[in-house]
Amino acid sequence: MRYVLTGTPAARGMALGRARLVQPSIYTVDTRLLENEEIGPEIERLHKAIDTARQELRELRSKLHGALAREVGDFIDAHSLLLDDDELLRGLDELISVGHYTASAALKMQRDRLAAVFDAMNDPYLKSRGEDIDQVIGRVMSVLQQQSSREERKLAARVGEIVVSDTVAPADMASMAGQGMLGVVASAGSVYSHSAILARSFNLPMLVGTRDALATINDDDLVLIDAENGDVIVHPTAQDLARYRQWQRQAAQEGRRLAALASAPTLTRDGAHMRLFANAEIASDVAQARARGADGIGLYRSEFLFLRQRGLPSEDEQFVAYRDLVLGMGGLPVTIRTLDLGADKADAAGLTIRGEENPALGVRGVRLSLRYPDVFSVQLRAILRAACYGPIRILVPMVTHMGEMVAVRALIKKAREALSREGHELPERLDIGAMIEVPAAAIGVTSILQKADFLSIGTNDLAQYVLAADRNNDALEGIYDPLQPAFLRLIAHVIAAARRARKPVSLCGEIAGDTAFTPLLVAMGLEEFSMHPGQLLQVRDKLTVLDCKALRQAAPKLFRAHTRDEVEAHLLTVLAHGVIGECDTDEVGAL
Repeated sequence: MRYVLTGTPAARGMALGRARLVQPSIYTVDTRLLENEEIGPEIERLHKAIDTARQELRELRSKLHGALAREVGDFIDAHSLLLDDDELLRGLDELISVGHYTASAALKMQRDRLAAVFDAMNDPYLKSRGEDIDQVIGRVMSVLQQQSSREERKLAARVGEIVVSDTVAPADMASMAGQGMLGVVASAGSVYSHSAILARSFNLPMLVGTRDALATINDDDLVLIDAENGDVIVHPTAQDLARYRQWQRQAAQEGRRLAALASAPTLTRDGAHMRLFANAEIASDVAQARARGADGIGLYRSEFLFLRQRGLPSEDEQFVAYRDLVLGMGGLPVTIRTLDLGADKADAAGLTIRGEENPALGVRGVRLSLRYPDVFSVQLRAILRAACYGPIRILVPMVTHMGEMVAVRALIKKAREALSREGHELPERLDIGAMIEVPAAAIGVTSILQKADFLSIGTNDLAQYVLAADRNNDALEGIYDPLQPAFLRLIAHVIAAARRARKPVSLCGEIAGDTAFTPLLVAMGLEEFSMHPGQLLQVRDKLTVLDCKALRQAAPKLFRAHTRDEVEAHLLTVLAHGVIGECDTDEVGAL
């Protein structure tokens, strides 16, 4: 019999397939105490299981290419580093050798102890990192019990299905996208989680907050995900299937229409020119950006060179990567973000500080680069050398105050002088920008603009810090919301300050590629967007129907709103009654 469950669309689209239930893992723990002669073999058994788990992660990492490698690699690397954590391993050995616990019991005790530590933290970002511990220990426990080694292998075994689960880890999402899964129904989760972002990147329909999905849907039930309207239809009728086929036809037609926009200029309805840049990390991103008519690369994540190998990449290795990036863009501008490690991105070379009590607020981004000036200088030299092959800008991440920009400029000057003495050809000018993702930088942006040639707003981290809410914590979904008026006013303040200083400002966070936010960003005065290359055509299409002048005239009223619902209501009213006119970009400067 047909029935419908409701959820929140995290990645839009529709999909029809057989349900595949993924229940939360339940492990059997051997609670007996070991005899003395059993301790040595038990420690050896645990170490073999950990080695197997490491190998599984290495194999999964090696299979990832393109978007999968870009989006999921950081999480796999973080889990690999956890398996090498001395404190975790030493604690397990002590529980077995001193406490006479079995390997499974030691794993459970370590998991419970660490979970209690994370749960007691006030910082929501750190609290959510307890999920990583669960996933890593769960992987080792699976090996110990000779199960199918977590969900990657089980998910890869069956294709053409829709996963129904409590939550989905990013690595699991990678396996699904790579093995032909059709969609995801999650009983928990957040639309701002990393897994939701992955689903949108892979065009994989996903619903979150679909309560009772695991309890009411059975394996092999025919399921229709309608992530356009937020429904999961179990045992769809002929009418449901007809609607799905109609959607497929319309989606194919829409795809052909959007493809024609790749060579079109980016103009609003009233003729205001906008610039769309792509975020990139690997060669396929660059190719996709060119194919979809990007105006350049607005954010190149250089840290992937430090995450994918043991040891530091040499100057020549970095130079070749940056040079090939510039050549691949064929003369279009490229913005290279300097090393952005720390928090949940830990490198294999050992630059990041292990065991920080609050890594999200710790030594990361430019703070880490300035801590290791010799390493940073090598990267700056490589960028300067590559800048002779095409236009490059340097973007400095995690800037807090003007002094950091002064220090970066001093290192760039020193690197330029050394390269000049060595006979290298160098560009006459190289713009240096600041990434605004720290509240202090946003509030004090006027002083930073004295030492920055351009700005790029990183809304993902800025929203977390301003709202004190982790986007991966579904319990905080009502708080982590980019429509919160305080957050919007801060973005508008940064844009207005850059415009007064007559310096470019772009936005490279997740909302840049979300067409639901495009009207609001235009109202704020934004003219440069940087996003995943797969989102370029949708945003360009959205801009063609927007009236720049009408939106910006409505900006003061939008930012006087007290709640996110008021913001949304005002914006909908403006969109419904938009008037064609010339773009006037001065109004937002007064906000």
